[in-house]
Amino acid sequence: MRDPLPNPFYYLDNFQQVLDWVSRRHGDLLDATERTFIETFGSLPQASRALLVRMVMRKGELFRASKLTYQEIGCPHAAAEPLAALGWIETAPLLSGTQLFALLNKAELLGAFAPSGLSGLRKAELFERLADRLTGERPLADWCPALAERVFGLRIGDCCERLRLMFFGNLRQDWSEFVLADLGIHRYEQVEFSAASRAFACRADIDAYLQLQRCRDAFDGGAAAAEVLACIPREAFANPWLESRRGKLLLRLGLQFERDGELGEALRVHAGNRYAGARERAIRVLERCGQLQAALELADQAAAAPESEHEAQQLQRIVPRLRRGLSGIPQPRPRDGAVERLDLELPYCGLRVEQAVCEHLGLADAPVHYVENALLGSLFGLLCWDALFAPLPGAFFHPFHWAPADLDRPDFQQRRAGLFQQCLARLDSDDYREWIRRTYRAKAGIHCAFVAWGLLAEELLEQALACIPARDLKLIFQRILGDVRTNRSGLPDLVQFWPAERRYRMIEVKGPGDRLQDNQKRWIEYAGQHGLPISVCHVRWAG
Repeated sequence: MRDPLPNPFYYLDNFQQVLDWVSRRHGDLLDATERTFIETFGSLPQASRALLVRMVMRKGELFRASKLTYQEIGCPHAAAEPLAALGWIETAPLLSGTQLFALLNKAELLGAFAPSGLSGLRKAELFERLADRLTGERPLADWCPALAERVFGLRIGDCCERLRLMFFGNLRQDWSEFVLADLGIHRYEQVEFSAASRAFACRADIDAYLQLQRCRDAFDGGAAAAEVLACIPREAFANPWLESRRGKLLLRLGLQFERDGELGEALRVHAGNRYAGARERAIRVLERCGQLQAALELADQAAAAPESEHEAQQLQRIVPRLRRGLSGIPQPRPRDGAVERLDLELPYCGLRVEQAVCEHLGLADAPVHYVENALLGSLFGLLCWDALFAPLPGAFFHPFHWAPADLDRPDFQQRRAGLFQQCLARLDSDDYREWIRRTYRAKAGIHCAFVAWGLLAEELLEQALACIPARDLKLIFQRILGDVRTNRSGLPDLVQFWPAERRYRMIEVKGPGDRLQDNQKRWIEYAGQHGLPISVCHVRWAG
């Protein structure tokens, strides 16, 4: 397969850009190994550098030389020699039986180990049949003497992974970001930030991030919750961002302890965790343990100062139940607020239920659009673009941000309060429509966490600007800003416009057996309190 970019060494240039960037901005965080790698890398032959980067950017640490054939590199064996001399790769790494099976295809394995009578087995079955012959670790030449192949083992991968982390500030983004940007598939807002703006202030922060990542990977890979918990630092991090990552992982572990029936351990984890949601779980665990008085005391503390709308909503359900359990006297249960209800019986046509309702309710003079959270989120993003991409310290530190790094942190809105106030103030006059249109034209296609360019056709934008009053937009945007992480979701599925009457309504659709989720209920309650037009449509399939 040919590379899509005209420069055959585009990936090498991208890798060198990261090395230069990290050297300039993170030089004080580098250890001797990393500094030596950066300094030495540039002095290697181009083919050797390119081969190393090809391996770094691929998955895993073991590679067949025959799979590393690239026209611009030439002979992989010759390119590998300087890398092997530095110890950055091994040219005859020891392979376990599992690694061997991952590298070779079934025909090669049969030729090396098995009589033809086993050719009908699947690869996994073949491994089980040959397990007693696949013990220990050996070079490929010892496993398969007749196979004319070499394996390269990458030994500098951890160093390169750490450099990638310093550049991006996370391990979600990888080297493909450069290619997607070069191809124009992803375009990013160009934010000016100081040379001092970076993800990590000290090397200890990087070590902590990587430790938490290893713990999370282990848990995702099936490790026991207790085993993972033992590897997580007991003391809270001073860095709020790292502490948030630690708290999120602790919450997941606590939930696993609950599922495993280890309620004492679950309570210990939840009670010592300040991450959002942990206090609610502690209350529920106390209740499950029969400690109703302790659960009620903690619930009353939480109700006096709820950490979020979600917690307040849950406490409205939990507290009456606890009081009822302690007193035996029935307590009033919270009731959902009244909201317009639509009941439809539609013929099943193979469409998603939301699309079926769109077609049923939509009229030439009252179109219905399936938008979920995308439309109102996009309008928010277009109006508040300048605030979202303001170059605040720590918000941006590399060229590939589609949102501020602190978007999901509790102080996101507070850090930009004045900027968001200015943005929302535009809704106090008719100028906001032209402001949104200008941003729509000027920033078209630029990657943004809020703006769904694929959905936001100009016709839909104009209908929204004509039919949704500025007052309603301000109310919706204020609620999003109240808790960006939570309130970006839960908005109704559909929106219907009456352009001639300059009005609209939002419609949440529920198919057979489907129920309103809690975040949807909170949006519906908010809409009812503030007079935003919203309906819940319940659908039954005819026949």
